[in-house]
Amino acid sequence: MKSYAVWNNKGGVGKSTITYHLASRYAELHPEKKVLVIDLCPQSNVSMMLLGGGTDGEDAVLSMCTEATPRTVVGYLSTVIASGAGASSPDPFNFIVPVASFNANMPENLYLLCGDGNLEPMAPAIVGAAAAPALIPSVKPWLWVHTIFRRLIEELEDELSDEWLVLIDTNPSFSIYTELAISAADRLLTPVNADDSSRVAVNAMFILLHGQVPPHPIYGSWTFAAKAEEHGLRIPQIHGIIPNRLTQNLGPATAFGALSDASAATLFTAYQAHPGYFTDRRRPPLTIKGFKSSFTHPLRDFNTAGIVACHLGVPLSRLEGGHHMVHTSEVQINRERVKECLDAVDSVVKVLD
Repeated sequence: MKSYAVWNNKGGVGKSTITYHLASRYAELHPEKKVLVIDLCPQSNVSMMLLGGGTDGEDAVLSMCTEATPRTVVGYLSTVIASGAGASSPDPFNFIVPVASFNANMPENLYLLCGDGNLEPMAPAIVGAAAAPALIPSVKPWLWVHTIFRRLIEELEDELSDEWLVLIDTNPSFSIYTELAISAADRLLTPVNADDSSRVAVNAMFILLHGQVPPHPIYGSWTFAAKAEEHGLRIPQIHGIIPNRLTQNLGPATAFGALSDASAATLFTAYQAHPGYFTDRRRPPLTIKGFKSSFTHPLRDFNTAGIVACHLGVPLSRLEGGHHMVHTSEVQINRERVKECLDAVDSVVKVLD
């Protein structure tokens, strides 16, 4: 079983849209496997897209959030935390739903642990549970809370004979629920934009995950990185970098390409200093060109095609050319652009081994 968190600590890089397209396409291309999306972003955008898009998706998410025991990440978290540290985990399938039962456009092997806007107000309760004193030496509340979703994934792996791929959508802020998402995954897919703020965010990402050297004299021991090291928690390795929202028409414009190269240079510098931050390659890259070839998987702008597919809740492969209604506007889709988007998504899907 492979688990991937789609995360960068920068907003607007397309994490939810990327998660949507990778999950739906991987499920299409691998009907022999099961795909699970865990939505740990309070905005629940990927859940809304998967469950039908538009108002249909919003209504489906709302219906699950308002059940007596929500079939959402909040329902699962609440049940686990209320049971107390060290208690057995609940049955995952009391909370995980088959996406096709809500949205017939989606493959039958695609599953969702739905997002929930109440994740934000619940955050202090999660923090409190993680900071609780250990009542017995064998139970470490911080580690127990941070591995709630890792244990869910491991339970699927242990009890079911099916082969699963897990994609975890995240929030850019490094809140407690983002820490839980990072703690659940073995690997990271890191979207970056072609701008200076993405380059800066890459440096911040490594500090958040692995700590600052030297540690801050006041708060250094309280950081996620310090706590993870103290408790022996595995930090996911970067498996792929996804340059997104690049200018089209014969590739990135010169300025955008230069900024993308700056982000790549920052990542390559980190790779040279700490290759363990990244997944292994058969032939470790020795140059920045080799690094980009091994680790970066550019996506063309989804442009209108990708966004309309998300709004309609259909996989890219099923999006037809022609005119589509998006809210009150009529949008025209060029089938050639759909194919370009699909080819780009397929190139990323191939690395989800």
